[in-house]
Amino acid sequence: MMKTTHTFLTLFLVLSFVACKEANKKETNTDVQMEIPETTYHIPDAWIQKRVEAANKKLNSTEAGKVLWSAMEAHGGLEKWFSNGYFSLRFNYQPLNGKGIRDSYQTIDTWSNKARHNSVTDPESVFGWDGNEAWIKAKDSTSFEYDTAFWALTPLYFSGQPFVLDGEGVNLELLPDQEFKGTLQKVIKATYDAGVGSAPDDYYILYVNSETNLLDAFKYIVSYPEYFPNGGHAPEKITVIQGTTNVDGIVLATGFKTYWSTDDKDGLGEYITKIDVTDMSFSPTVPENFFSKPAGAEVLNK
Repeated sequence: MMKTTHTFLTLFLVLSFVACKEANKKETNTDVQMEIPETTYHIPDAWIQKRVEAANKKLNSTEAGKVLWSAMEAHGGLEKWFSNGYFSLRFNYQPLNGKGIRDSYQTIDTWSNKARHNSVTDPESVFGWDGNEAWIKAKDSTSFEYDTAFWALTPLYFSGQPFVLDGEGVNLELLPDQEFKGTLQKVIKATYDAGVGSAPDDYYILYVNSETNLLDAFKYIVSYPEYFPNGGHAPEKITVIQGTTNVDGIVLATGFKTYWSTDDKDGLGEYITKIDVTDMSFSPTVPENFFSKPAGAEVLNK
């Protein structure tokens, strides 16, 4: 959601890229090869160091920020998160009512919040966010039966927690400690300055395990203006991490369960969405213009 200024260095390398496995509901897999141009781009180490140092200074100046920084460190560290490179994953969002299933392979530029998705059933159907415009190129309207402009970066704000809260325009508040599923949690709330991202009224409430400093769960709201043109937001939800794995030094969730948030013990209301996260990897480079609108694509936010 935050925009950052960055510099790309052009390297003349040959990058072989093997697309993620496709899967249908019967779990029949096929491997898809994607040809990648030789010209690639990369983020310089100096840029990473500057951003990490700024985040360290900012976060460790407040009690809430110190909790977030400790969570980043427990998950592998902000420097490692950025220096690993471009983050790829399959994010399979499955509402239990069967409506609004969203399943795609995606690669994310974690430095500047750009994203490119491709369909799990048709690798030629793609959509993305280039930092300024949302775009889509699909064979027909059935390729992605959901708001791809909204969804382009949404998975990052699940799988990228707690790292996605380091930037400018993020405000942190330390809330009272709370017990969750029998473990004491340090609790922080993140809000955004007006004009930051496409839904600045969103908020996140992170539950950071007081013993491990790992993220156990987070609450959030959706206030996307296209969904709520007259203001307001959807009811608060709570997402609980379902297992973790270590990918190149970063601790990442392998799945989530999302519930309606309540005031009851643990705050877990009706279980509404299952999310599976697979095929996670990092790459130091991607092709030149990888996140840009390809020829024949439609711009969604003119």
